[in-house]
Amino acid sequence: MKLKKILFTTAVALSCTSCGKKYLELTNPNAPTTGTFWKTESDAVMAVNAVYQSLYYDGTFLRFAQCALDFRGDDMMSPSPWDVLSNTGSFKLFNNAIMQQWLWIAFYGGVTRANFVLDNISKVPFKDQTLYNRLKGEALFLRGLNYYYLVTFFNKIPLITKFYEKSEEYFPAQTTAENVWNQIYQDFDEASKLLPVSYGSADAGRATKGAALAFLGKSYLFNQKHDLALAKFKEVINLGVYDLVSNYGDNFTEANENNKESIFEIQFSREVGGTTLGWVSSPGSDWSKTTARAITFAPAPFGWNDAAPTQWIVDEYKKEKTTTGEDDPRLRATIYYNYAGCKLYSQSFQTVYAADLNKIGVKKYGNGDSNRPDEKDWRSGINERLMRYADVLLMYAECANEQGNTAECAKYIQRVRNRAGLPDRETEFAALSKEQMRDRIAHERALEFALEGHRFDDIRRWGWLQNPTKLAELKTHDAEFNSYVAGREYFSIPQAEIDVNKNLKQNDGY
Repeated sequence: MKLKKILFTTAVALSCTSCGKKYLELTNPNAPTTGTFWKTESDAVMAVNAVYQSLYYDGTFLRFAQCALDFRGDDMMSPSPWDVLSNTGSFKLFNNAIMQQWLWIAFYGGVTRANFVLDNISKVPFKDQTLYNRLKGEALFLRGLNYYYLVTFFNKIPLITKFYEKSEEYFPAQTTAENVWNQIYQDFDEASKLLPVSYGSADAGRATKGAALAFLGKSYLFNQKHDLALAKFKEVINLGVYDLVSNYGDNFTEANENNKESIFEIQFSREVGGTTLGWVSSPGSDWSKTTARAITFAPAPFGWNDAAPTQWIVDEYKKEKTTTGEDDPRLRATIYYNYAGCKLYSQSFQTVYAADLNKIGVKKYGNGDSNRPDEKDWRSGINERLMRYADVLLMYAECANEQGNTAECAKYIQRVRNRAGLPDRETEFAALSKEQMRDRIAHERALEFALEGHRFDDIRRWGWLQNPTKLAELKTHDAEFNSYVAGREYFSIPQAEIDVNKNLKQNDGY
C-alpha cells in the first residue's frame, strides 16, 4: 500500500468546541487531543502522514502551486478567462488575491503540521529507534519543503518553528529571507542524516535521504552558494540509486511513477479514497487523492486551456536536431503541435484543430495518451515529480561551471542531452567561457524542464529580472513580461493576512 493510500485516515483533532460560556463548554470524549494522542508509534506515523496530506490542497499541489510555479516562466503563458490565473503569469495580481491567499494558507498549514510532529514526537515511547529517526526526518524534510516554497513565493515571511495550539493569540512578524533559508538548510540537512536511502513499495512516496540532499543542494544553489550546493549534489550522485530513464516521457505518466529517475514525487491516484474533490476543509475518507493539474493545463476542448506553451519554447526545441535528423523528442513529450501522427485523447491533432493548425497545447502531466476522452472529471492520478535526477545532474553541472570546472560541467550537460539523442558536443562545450556556459545551461534547462515549474525560479536566481538586456529578451519570449514591475518576482502578502496580523508588512512592488 503506497503512502497515498493511507493519507485520508490522518486527520487529527486539536481542540474542542466552545460556546464562550464555561458551563456550555462541550468536549467530544472520542476526539483525540494533544493530551491523549501521542501514545503509540502508530500515532506518530499517522501524524507524519497528515503532513504529507497538506501537499494535496488546492493551495499546494492539487492545482494552484503548479500554476504559481509555471505561469510566470517564459515557457508558458495563461490564456485563462479567470483573472486569478491569467494575472499570475502577467504579474498583475491586484484585486483578486485568491492565488496568494491559498498558497499562504496551504503551505503554512504544512508548516503547522510538521511543527506539531516535531514538538510532540519525543513523547511517544518508541521501541524502534530507526522508525523514530525516519519519522522525525520526514517531518523535518516536509517543513523544509513547505518553507522552500513559501520563501520563494513571498520572500519576507514569518518563520514559525513551534506548534501554537492557540494560534489566535499568535501574530508573528516577518523575518528576513536569509533567516528562513538558514532554517531550510538546517531542516534538510538534519533530515538527510535521519532518512533512509530507499523504502519498500508499501512506503513509496516518502521522503528519502536523496530527496533531502537534493533539495538542500537546490536551496544552496538558489542563494548562489555554489560550493555547498555542488557537494550536496555530488552526495546524491554518489548514492548510486538514481539514473535517467531511457524514455523521457515516462517521467510524466501514471504508468511509470516512482521510477529510478524520481527523487521525490507527490503520490496521486484515481483508485484511492472517494471521488469528492478535496478543495477545502478537513480531509475525509471520501476525498479523492487526485490532482486537478491535468484539466487546468490541458488544451480545449479536452480541458480548460488555462495554460499554454509559448511559441518561444517550441522554437527553442527546434534549434537543434537529433543525430538522426529529428526534432528533439522532449518536444513531443511536452507539447501538442502540428506534426504528422500527433494524437491527443485518441483524436487526430489535425482534425481537432483543423481551423488553426498553429495551435500548441500542454501535453506534459496530462492523460492524452490514455483511453480517457478528456480531463473533464477533474481527477488525474499522475504523480507530481518535484525533483528528478536530471535536475540534480544539471544543477551539479551549473555549480561546476561556477567553480571554474567547465569540463565537468560539459560532461554532465551531455549526459542529459544523450537521452534526447542530441549530438555529442561535450568537447565544444568544455571550451566555453563561464558566461557562455551560463547561457548554454539556461538553454539546456529550458528544454529538459519545460512546463515543469522550474523556469521562473531559474530566471529569478540568475538575476535576469534585474538585467535590462535579459529582461528585454524575456519580453520577446513571452509578452506577459511586459507588465513585470520590480518586486513582483514575489507575490504580495495576502491582504486578509495583513488585516488579521498588523505585524505583517506588504512586499515591495505592490
